[in-house]
Amino acid sequence: MIRRATVLFLAALLPLLAGAGQAQAAGYRYWSFWERDGSAWTYATVGPSLSRPADGDVQGFRFSVSEDSGDAAKPRGAAGFDTICAKTPAKDGTKRVALVIDFGTPGDAPSGEKPPAGRTACAQVAEDATTAEALASVAEPLRYDSNALLCAIAGYPAKGCGEQVATDGKDSSPTETAGTAETAGSAEDDGGSGPSVGLIAGAAVVVVLGAAAVWQVRRRA
Repeated sequence: MIRRATVLFLAALLPLLAGAGQAQAAGYRYWSFWERDGSAWTYATVGPSLSRPADGDVQGFRFSVSEDSGDAAKPRGAAGFDTICAKTPAKDGTKRVALVIDFGTPGDAPSGEKPPAGRTACAQVAEDATTAEALASVAEPLRYDSNALLCAIAGYPAKGCGEQVATDGKDSSPTETAGTAETAGSAEDDGGSGPSVGLIAGAAVVVVLGAAAVWQVRRRA
């Protein structure tokens, strides 16, 4: 009888535990960096301060909430280099880099902020310039944190930098940051100041099983 009751209890508890895991799912709000390969966007393997694009390259930035690089939102728009840099003639000693800057959706925006309209720009910079330098030439002010993580482009957002947010877009742990896009999805969620639903449910299982064991011992005594 006691075994049956315990099994039924655990069966009823599983949906609760599953729901708790979903409620704790979180992402990070940050600028992701992309490179255009033909007609497709590819997530950049290095940061903009290390990337050195060639003349004719197209690169993009997208502000959004995502769990990691695997589900990061891509820059919107289909403009290519010939379109973006059509009015910028080639010049000796320089290179032209087409930039697509997507400020994201209102749902991705921090509380109280509104994303600007997306833009494109043709940065004409020195031949050895990095993507960060190209971006700075057309979209200041830029803002970085102490770990060189890009926090804002053209002043957006006004505050915050790679903060952790719940899947509904609300801040869940603003003291943690995405770090790099590759590690954004692996940082641990501190779960807030109180115990999680899963922890409470697990404790309840232990209590029930312990009580069942005591009951069986007394019954056999």
